[in-house]
This record gives sequence, C-alpha cells and structure tokens, in this order.
Amino acid sequence: MIDNAGKPTRKPRADAARNRARLLDAAKAVFAERGGAASLEEVARTAGVGIGTLYRHFPTRDALIEAVYRNESDQLVRAASELAASRPPVEALREWMRLFFNYMSVKHGMMELLDSLADGKSSLYAASGAETKRTIDFLVKNAVSAGEIAVDIEPLDLLRALGGMVQYGGGRDDEEAAAHALIDIMIAGLQAKRPR
Repeated sequence: MIDNAGKPTRKPRADAARNRARLLDAAKAVFAERGGAASLEEVARTAGVGIGTLYRHFPTRDALIEAVYRNESDQLVRAASELAASRPPVEALREWMRLFFNYMSVKHGMMELLDSLADGKSSLYAASGAETKRTIDFLVKNAVSAGEIAVDIEPLDLLRALGGMVQYGGGRDDEEAAAHALIDIMIAGLQAKRPR
C-alpha cells in the first residue's frame, strides 16, 4: 500500500481491521438510534472496545461520521457487482434497490449528524451520488441488455422515487414492506414495457 506522500505503508493488522469494522457497525447502530445525542463513548462500548481504540481509528467525531457514511456507500456499490454476478439481471436490480432503500433510511437517520460536519456534507454527497448513478446505470443496462426490462426514463429516477418514500414516508411501521412493494411495482412496470 502507498500513502498520500508516496511512501509505502503497512497493511493494517487483522485485529485492527476487525476493530475498525466493529466500530463502524456500532456507530451505524448508535447513530441511527440516538442521532446527534450519540456519544463516542457509547459507540466504543457498543463495539466492545475502549475509547482509545476508537480514537486511534477515528481521531474526531466528524471522522467517524464520515467513515460510517462512506462505508455504507461503499457497501452499496460493492453489492451491485456481487448481485450482478449471482442473480438474473432484473432480480439483481430489484435486490439492489431494496438495499438502496435501507441505505437511504440510514442516511436519513444520520441527517442531524451529517448536518453537523465541520466541513459540510456536500463533498460526501457528491462522491456517493456519482457512484450511485454509475451503479444504477450499470444494473439497468444489464437488465435491458438481457431483454428483461425496457426503460424510457432516467434510471436515477427509480432511486429518486425511493428517496421520496424515505423522506416523506418515514416512521411507518410497515415502511420496509411498503418500499419493497413500490420496488415490485416499478420493476413490473419496466417489464411490461418490453417489446413483444
């Protein structure tokens, strides 16, 4: 590995990598539950590590918030390749849209924290937005190429519909089930447009 100054760096030890992953998972859960009231001590406790371990990985609260957001975005992008390799194209698209809804729910739950970032959230959003657009374009193109759907809208509009559901439908007890139903309706509409 090479750092930003061009110097070789060592790969993190396995236990350090595990601790970092545990901290990210714990922070995601604590941030979702407690929002801006979440403390770093609570994150460390939930992860089962000391506060010193948290600060070694994430020297500031902002660094942890950004890392959680980037980790969620990275997992979403990686999932697209895994789904495309293991499922029929239209099912890969359907399952990824379900994952996207969960991602948007986490992002919505972290909004207060993201708004508190000293450097703002625009650079985070710009990077994740570009990756998300490339990912949905890739999945839709695969399904169209396989003849499973036809698209006469911008693929990103599929995700905008889900984003609107998170924004305005939050708090429903059946929110996830309603999102899955909406995704099924969108996919069925795209399948109905296939040339006969």
